[in-house]
Amino acid sequence: MTPAEAVKYCKDQGIGIIDLKFTDMPGTLQHLSIPLSEWTEDNIADGYGFDGSSIRGFKAIQESDMLLIPDPDTVKIDPFCKIPTLSVICNVMEPNREWFSRDPRYIAQKAERFLKESGLADISYWGPELEHFVFDAARFDQTTHSGYYFIESDEGIWNSGAERSLSGGPNLAYRPRYKEGYFPVSPTDTFQDFRSECVQKMEHFGIIVEKHHHEVSTAGQAEIDMRYDTLTNMADKVMIQKYVVKNVARAHGKVATFMPKPLFGDNGSGMHTHQSLWRGNTNLFYDSRGKYLLSPTCRHYIGGLLAHTPALLAIIAPTTNSYRRLVPGFEAPVNLVYSSRNRSACIRIPEYFSSPASRRLEYRIPDPSCNPYLAFAAMLMAGIDGIINEIEPPDPVDENLYELPPEEAARIKQVPGSLEEVLDALERDHDFLERGGVFTEDLIDTWLEYKRKNEVDPMRLRPHPYEFFLYLDA
Repeated sequence: MTPAEAVKYCKDQGIGIIDLKFTDMPGTLQHLSIPLSEWTEDNIADGYGFDGSSIRGFKAIQESDMLLIPDPDTVKIDPFCKIPTLSVICNVMEPNREWFSRDPRYIAQKAERFLKESGLADISYWGPELEHFVFDAARFDQTTHSGYYFIESDEGIWNSGAERSLSGGPNLAYRPRYKEGYFPVSPTDTFQDFRSECVQKMEHFGIIVEKHHHEVSTAGQAEIDMRYDTLTNMADKVMIQKYVVKNVARAHGKVATFMPKPLFGDNGSGMHTHQSLWRGNTNLFYDSRGKYLLSPTCRHYIGGLLAHTPALLAIIAPTTNSYRRLVPGFEAPVNLVYSSRNRSACIRIPEYFSSPASRRLEYRIPDPSCNPYLAFAAMLMAGIDGIINEIEPPDPVDENLYELPPEEAARIKQVPGSLEEVLDALERDHDFLERGGVFTEDLIDTWLEYKRKNEVDPMRLRPHPYEFFLYLDA
């Protein structure tokens, strides 16, 4: 829509409130709301002021004035508000009318422009698979003398011996066993209607959904897959999917989380990300003569992803909890190789179909705690670096990497094992992100400082509950 069309749309639809949404640097959706009287063509062009010093990763207090610039193409009626409310996604601008260099959405847009300007491709397509959990309750605390978390789920197999269900009725027994949540029907899958409601709300936002299903873990793990889209558009849709799932859960008296590893002893939540490059109607990743039908362009793109994975992890698996999921020896994509159909490699080439349009790669390391604008942009820049420098990936491995003899497994590189390690890797290796001015030194420095100060250091300072089991008798 043009600004004029967006204004007319609101009047025609009886909209009373406009909700301006944007994303902070770590990747949490933020918003402020204005009445219809403030939704004018001039205001849409000029922007809406807010305090950037109160937003994580944005500004210091002495430079706090910032502007939200609505993107009229993103307007949708918000299905969760009682008062008719329009949802619109915004970019962030400085008061001097310069785009804010640390606005995640602006970085995604710069990455798309750089790809086109590079001449390597016109467009990139992205298809992330967000996994999540829906619990009946979650509580946690950390004090000077105590620390705990407690998760409850009526679908959790740990409640198989409970006398009553959480709702107070009889225990009706059917629950997914550990690692057996993929794909039992109801009554074992208790979230069919819940996920369907999420799908309908996502469609209300204009998102095309391909499928939904229960995931491997017990206790309400799920996945809702969206139709692929261009980079910034897909990052917008990731933010909206998280918004929808959390609000539908809240309406049902439950809590949804995209935390990578909330449960011990069962699968975590990843964000396997399908990606491809196109020029016009031609998929640049396809070559009928190539191994797995892959072109040299795709092979070098894979080489760039694998070469820069240690640094990428600081952005695509950016929490201390991410490394409870990425643990060697378990069902996690930690092996830095690519393969066909092989889910034990960190890059898989899907083989469902052999048509040129379907040829793509699936990068299995990211998780849904990431900021999708930064994550997609960073992956694209790593792939571009691989193409420019013709980086050859290691030879593909089509065997089950979890069952290789020790001497063969030792030859395959694996991902680093902590947030601290990948932040150090990003500090050493980030020139590829800054090509074309897509990422800035300022953003990378701010990211490193924020993560070390607010996540790595606080975790270092706190005793873990399991340490009492290990060491209290020392």
